[in-house]
Amino acid sequence: MKARAGGRRPQPRPGPEEAYLRDYTALLESVSFPSVLLDRAWDVVVANTAFTELFRSVGPHPTAMPGDNFLRFVLFHPDAGQVLADREVRWCLPALARFAHLTERYGDDPVLQAVRREIAEDPLMEAAYRQGLPHWVRTVGERAAREHDGSVRQLVRPGGGRGVRECRLVVETPTAFAELGYERMTLVLPGPDPEPGPTADAPERSPRGRGHLSLVHSVTSGGH
Repeated sequence: MKARAGGRRPQPRPGPEEAYLRDYTALLESVSFPSVLLDRAWDVVVANTAFTELFRSVGPHPTAMPGDNFLRFVLFHPDAGQVLADREVRWCLPALARFAHLTERYGDDPVLQAVRREIAEDPLMEAAYRQGLPHWVRTVGERAAREHDGSVRQLVRPGGGRGVRECRLVVETPTAFAELGYERMTLVLPGPDPEPGPTADAPERSPRGRGHLSLVHSVTSGGH
Protein backbone atom coordinates (compact mmCIF):
# COMPACT_ATOMS: atom_id res chain seq x y z
CA MET A 1 0.00 0.00 0.00
CA LYS A 2 1.28 3.40 -0.92
CA ALA A 3 0.24 6.61 0.79
CA ARG A 4 1.29 9.92 -0.66
CA ALA A 5 0.12 13.50 -0.42
CA GLY A 6 1.07 16.89 -1.76
CA GLY A 7 2.57 16.01 -5.14
CA ARG A 8 5.23 18.22 -6.66
CA ARG A 9 3.92 21.48 -5.20
CA PRO A 10 5.85 24.29 -3.47
CA GLN A 11 3.51 24.06 -0.49
CA PRO A 12 1.42 20.96 0.28
CA ARG A 13 -2.32 21.44 0.53
CA PRO A 14 -4.08 20.75 3.83
CA GLY A 15 -4.63 17.01 4.13
CA PRO A 16 -7.29 14.92 5.81
CA GLU A 17 -7.04 13.88 9.42
CA GLU A 18 -4.14 11.46 9.69
CA ALA A 19 -6.09 8.80 11.59
CA TYR A 20 -8.94 8.91 9.07
CA LEU A 21 -6.53 8.61 6.14
CA ARG A 22 -4.85 5.65 7.83
CA ASP A 23 -8.21 3.91 8.23
CA TYR A 24 -9.21 4.78 4.68
CA THR A 25 -5.95 3.26 3.50
CA ALA A 26 -6.91 0.05 5.29
CA LEU A 27 -10.30 0.17 3.57
CA LEU A 28 -8.73 0.45 0.12
CA GLU A 29 -6.39 -2.41 0.91
CA SER A 30 -9.38 -4.66 1.66
CA VAL A 31 -10.70 -4.13 -1.89
CA SER A 32 -9.66 -6.81 -4.37
CA PHE A 33 -9.98 -4.50 -7.39
CA PRO A 34 -7.36 -1.86 -8.27
CA SER A 35 -8.41 1.25 -6.34
CA VAL A 36 -6.74 4.62 -5.91
CA LEU A 37 -7.45 7.92 -4.15
CA LEU A 38 -6.55 10.88 -6.37
CA ASP A 39 -6.33 14.57 -5.64
CA ARG A 40 -7.73 17.22 -7.99
CA ALA A 41 -4.62 17.05 -10.24
CA TRP A 42 -4.69 13.23 -10.20
CA ASP A 43 -1.68 12.99 -7.95
CA VAL A 44 -1.97 9.66 -6.13
CA VAL A 45 -2.76 10.03 -2.43
CA VAL A 46 -3.34 6.34 -1.66
CA ALA A 47 -3.17 3.28 -3.92
CA ASN A 48 -3.96 -0.28 -2.88
CA THR A 49 -1.85 -3.32 -3.63
CA ALA A 50 -4.09 -4.41 -6.51
CA PHE A 51 -3.51 -1.05 -8.21
CA THR A 52 0.25 -1.33 -7.75
CA GLU A 53 0.26 -4.89 -9.09
CA LEU A 54 -1.73 -3.90 -12.17
CA PHE A 55 1.08 -1.61 -13.29
CA ARG A 56 4.10 -3.57 -12.07
CA SER A 57 5.25 -4.29 -15.66
CA VAL A 58 5.84 -0.64 -16.58
CA GLY A 59 9.35 0.70 -16.58
CA PRO A 60 10.64 3.70 -14.63
CA HIS A 61 9.79 7.23 -15.68
CA PRO A 62 10.86 10.49 -14.01
CA THR A 63 7.41 12.13 -13.89
CA ALA A 64 4.74 9.71 -15.16
CA MET A 65 4.67 6.70 -12.88
CA PRO A 66 1.13 5.40 -12.19
CA GLY A 67 1.72 5.51 -8.44
CA ASP A 68 2.66 9.22 -8.58
CA ASN A 69 0.27 10.92 -11.00
CA PHE A 70 -2.24 8.86 -12.97
CA LEU A 71 -2.98 11.60 -15.51
CA ARG A 72 0.69 11.87 -16.42
CA PHE A 73 0.93 8.10 -16.68
CA VAL A 74 -1.97 7.84 -19.14
CA LEU A 75 -0.70 10.69 -21.30
CA PHE A 76 3.07 10.45 -21.15
CA HIS A 77 4.40 7.08 -20.02
CA PRO A 78 5.73 5.12 -23.05
CA ASP A 79 4.81 1.81 -21.38
CA ALA A 80 1.18 2.74 -20.62
CA GLY A 81 -0.05 0.76 -23.61
CA GLN A 82 1.28 -2.41 -22.00
CA VAL A 83 -1.58 -2.15 -19.50
CA LEU A 84 -4.15 0.23 -21.02
CA ALA A 85 -5.64 -1.39 -24.12
CA ASP A 86 -6.68 0.85 -27.03
CA ARG A 87 -4.92 3.49 -24.99
CA GLU A 88 -5.24 6.46 -27.31
CA VAL A 89 -9.03 6.34 -27.85
CA ARG A 90 -10.24 4.75 -24.61
CA TRP A 91 -7.79 6.33 -22.18
CA CYS A 92 -5.87 9.33 -23.59
CA LEU A 93 -8.79 11.26 -25.08
CA PRO A 94 -10.96 10.85 -21.94
CA ALA A 95 -7.95 11.86 -19.84
CA LEU A 96 -7.44 14.98 -21.96
CA ALA A 97 -11.14 15.81 -21.58
CA ARG A 98 -10.89 15.41 -17.82
CA PHE A 99 -7.74 17.52 -17.81
CA ALA A 100 -9.51 20.30 -19.73
CA HIS A 101 -12.32 20.23 -17.17
CA LEU A 102 -9.88 20.36 -14.26
CA THR A 103 -7.97 23.30 -15.71
CA GLU A 104 -11.23 25.22 -16.04
CA ARG A 105 -11.76 24.83 -12.30
CA TYR A 106 -8.18 24.84 -11.00
CA GLY A 107 -6.21 26.75 -13.62
CA ASP A 108 -3.65 27.95 -11.07
CA ASP A 109 -2.70 24.44 -9.93
CA PRO A 110 1.06 24.03 -10.56
CA VAL A 111 0.77 20.32 -11.38
CA LEU A 112 -1.92 20.96 -13.99
CA GLN A 113 0.11 23.86 -15.38
CA ALA A 114 3.13 21.57 -15.73
CA VAL A 115 1.02 18.97 -17.56
CA ARG A 116 -0.24 21.68 -19.91
CA ARG A 117 3.32 22.72 -20.73
CA GLU A 118 4.28 19.13 -21.45
CA ILE A 119 1.28 18.70 -23.75
CA ALA A 120 2.34 21.84 -25.62
CA GLU A 121 5.87 20.48 -26.07
CA ASP A 122 4.58 17.47 -28.04
CA PRO A 123 3.13 18.59 -31.41
CA LEU A 124 0.87 15.54 -31.79
CA MET A 125 -0.41 15.77 -28.24
CA GLU A 126 -1.02 19.50 -28.64
CA ALA A 127 -2.92 18.90 -31.88
CA ALA A 128 -4.99 16.22 -30.19
CA TYR A 129 -5.79 18.59 -27.32
CA ARG A 130 -6.68 21.59 -29.49
CA GLN A 131 -8.26 19.87 -32.52
CA GLY A 132 -8.96 16.20 -31.89
CA LEU A 133 -10.42 16.62 -28.41
CA PRO A 134 -13.20 19.10 -29.35
CA HIS A 135 -14.32 16.78 -32.17
CA TRP A 136 -14.33 13.78 -29.83
CA VAL A 137 -16.29 15.69 -27.18
CA ARG A 138 -18.94 16.62 -29.75
CA THR A 139 -19.13 12.96 -30.77
CA VAL A 140 -19.57 11.43 -27.30
CA GLY A 141 -21.25 14.37 -25.57
CA GLU A 142 -20.01 16.83 -22.96
CA ARG A 143 -21.11 14.82 -19.94
CA ALA A 144 -19.67 11.52 -21.16
CA ALA A 145 -16.39 13.23 -21.95
CA ARG A 146 -15.99 14.81 -18.51
CA GLU A 147 -17.42 12.13 -16.22
CA HIS A 148 -15.53 8.86 -15.99
CA ASP A 149 -17.82 7.15 -13.47
CA GLY A 150 -19.48 4.13 -15.05
CA SER A 151 -17.42 4.17 -18.24
CA VAL A 152 -16.10 0.88 -19.59
CA ARG A 153 -12.44 0.72 -20.57
CA GLN A 154 -10.12 -2.04 -21.69
CA LEU A 155 -7.00 -3.46 -20.11
CA VAL A 156 -4.37 -5.65 -21.68
CA ARG A 157 -4.73 -9.27 -20.64
CA PRO A 158 -1.94 -10.28 -18.22
CA GLY A 159 0.76 -12.45 -19.68
CA GLY A 160 0.85 -10.77 -23.07
CA GLY A 161 -0.80 -12.27 -26.11
CA ARG A 162 -3.53 -10.50 -28.05
CA GLY A 163 -6.41 -10.53 -25.58
CA VAL A 164 -8.00 -7.70 -23.66
CA ARG A 165 -10.34 -7.53 -20.69
CA GLU A 166 -12.91 -4.92 -19.87
CA CYS A 167 -13.10 -2.96 -16.66
CA ARG A 168 -15.64 -0.45 -15.41
CA LEU A 169 -14.50 2.74 -13.72
CA VAL A 170 -16.32 3.52 -10.50
CA VAL A 171 -15.49 7.05 -9.34
CA GLU A 172 -16.63 8.26 -5.92
CA THR A 173 -16.03 11.35 -3.82
CA PRO A 174 -15.90 10.45 -0.11
CA THR A 175 -17.56 13.14 1.97
CA ALA A 176 -14.53 13.61 4.20
CA PHE A 177 -12.38 14.34 1.15
CA ALA A 178 -14.80 16.46 -0.90
CA GLU A 179 -13.40 19.83 0.19
CA LEU A 180 -9.90 18.64 -0.68
CA GLY A 181 -10.96 17.71 -4.20
CA TYR A 182 -10.11 14.04 -3.71
CA GLU A 183 -11.87 11.27 -5.59
CA ARG A 184 -11.57 7.52 -5.44
CA MET A 185 -11.31 5.57 -8.68
CA THR A 186 -11.76 1.80 -8.74
CA LEU A 187 -11.22 -0.40 -11.78
CA VAL A 188 -13.88 -3.08 -11.43
CA LEU A 189 -13.01 -6.29 -13.27
CA PRO A 190 -16.34 -8.11 -13.66
CA GLY A 191 -15.07 -11.63 -14.24
CA PRO A 192 -12.15 -13.87 -15.17
CA ASP A 193 -9.89 -12.80 -18.00
CA PRO A 194 -11.25 -13.83 -21.41
CA GLU A 195 -9.31 -16.04 -23.76
CA PRO A 196 -7.11 -14.11 -26.16
CA GLY A 197 -9.17 -12.72 -29.03
CA PRO A 198 -8.16 -12.68 -32.69
CA THR A 199 -8.48 -8.93 -33.29
CA ALA A 200 -6.84 -7.09 -30.40
CA ASP A 201 -3.40 -5.71 -31.13
CA ALA A 202 -0.51 -6.71 -28.93
CA PRO A 203 0.65 -3.81 -26.75
CA GLU A 204 3.67 -1.96 -27.97
CA ARG A 205 6.03 0.44 -26.29
CA SER A 206 6.12 3.87 -27.84
CA PRO A 207 9.30 4.32 -29.89
CA ARG A 208 9.65 7.81 -28.46
CA GLY A 209 10.54 8.80 -24.95
CA ARG A 210 7.02 10.07 -24.31
CA GLY A 211 3.51 8.81 -24.76
CA HIS A 212 2.20 10.67 -27.80
CA LEU A 213 -0.99 10.29 -29.79
CA SER A 214 -0.45 8.81 -33.24
CA LEU A 215 -4.17 8.92 -34.07
CA VAL A 216 -4.61 12.67 -34.00
CA HIS A 217 -4.88 12.86 -37.78
CA SER A 218 -7.69 10.29 -37.96
CA VAL A 219 -9.50 11.96 -35.07
CA THR A 220 -9.40 15.41 -36.62
CA SER A 221 -10.49 14.04 -39.99
CA GLY A 222 -13.63 12.49 -38.58
CA GLY A 223 -12.66 9.20 -36.91
CA HIS A 224 -13.49 8.44 -33.28
